[in-house]
Amino acid sequence: MAALDPKTARMVAGVELNALALTGVFPKEQLAGAEVVEEATAIHDIDGEVLFHRFAVVRGREDVGAVDVAADEVLGDLLLAYGDGQTWNPKALLGEARQRGIEGGMGCDDFDELRFVAYSYPKLAVQFLRTGEEVAMLELFTWVPVPPAGESEHEPLRPGAFERWSLRRELGDEDRKLRSERFNERLGAIRDLREHMHEFGLIPWRIEPERWWEVIVIRLVETREIRYSLRSSHHTSCYELRGQETNVWCVAASTQMLLDFYRYEYTQTRLAEELGLGTHANPNGLPYSRVGDVVTAIEALTSDALDATMVTNPTFATFRNEIRANRPLVSFVPGHSRTVAGYTQNLIPVLSRNNFQGLLVYDPWPPNAGVITRWENFATQVYQYAYTARVGKV
Repeated sequence: MAALDPKTARMVAGVELNALALTGVFPKEQLAGAEVVEEATAIHDIDGEVLFHRFAVVRGREDVGAVDVAADEVLGDLLLAYGDGQTWNPKALLGEARQRGIEGGMGCDDFDELRFVAYSYPKLAVQFLRTGEEVAMLELFTWVPVPPAGESEHEPLRPGAFERWSLRRELGDEDRKLRSERFNERLGAIRDLREHMHEFGLIPWRIEPERWWEVIVIRLVETREIRYSLRSSHHTSCYELRGQETNVWCVAASTQMLLDFYRYEYTQTRLAEELGLGTHANPNGLPYSRVGDVVTAIEALTSDALDATMVTNPTFATFRNEIRANRPLVSFVPGHSRTVAGYTQNLIPVLSRNNFQGLLVYDPWPPNAGVITRWENFATQVYQYAYTARVGKV
């Protein structure tokens, strides 16, 4: 069963966003005066359990962003990610899914329930159900049918680029235990804050950071984003998002983003050719047996001017140290590839003994659009590989 109900999740979302706003990682005008909406969207695991809740964040009628809060302790913390500027309209998305499914002749004309599913976390789909049984599952935004379970075998946490899999099922017992402890520690701390919220007249789902400073004390704040140079005072952020051009070309798009930063301009078609990802008409993902090809491609396409390195099981320090040196990274999570172009970390003793460690993620999914997540909680994701690139020739 879900560990966190929607009402509590909304409170959590507000507290966490107020805490982030207090750290200064968002411009004051960006979140101040906004509110986490009451209606939660349940995002299910493929086994049917609620994995997390997604809330729109609005200011009046203006969409400000979207925030994800864990429902299941397997995710390892409460705040999963906040995406500023993201629009989340679940009713419109379900309406489009229904229309696409029926018009596409995908067997979606006989159903009694629709729900959102993290078919390959964090990628989403819409599942069509009839009397509790799946009729079809369409990937969100592309509306391509997600292959049924069991059509391919994979090692735990090593799914294909377009394959359904369950974090709840595949995470190891030791990791599950550690994640549960962290989740429940932070949840207990936020519940303990409720008396103080009442004392100061705070409404947790309203973003009013200037009123929270007596309740939440920040002990440590460090934030950095990729810029044109290390002279942060002279240059603003300098990194661009690229949406993947097919639903399995996340590696091509991620490599493109990294190379763009170093002023190497390659199309995704050319990168797909270099990485063996097929064509637009017949694309394929990068299998785990060839993860080293990313290093080979980066070096080959820059005539060895960039020295690329693959890091297995990267830590937060891996990302932090590269960003401090003003170098973006490609990051692999199970079944998906993104890039990382910034980090933040803070310590809020009243909430946790652990630092909040967030990454600024430039995600090429959904196709032809992509999304910037500011910030993704490092504790809630499985980071399998990171690819660094530094100038080796001048």
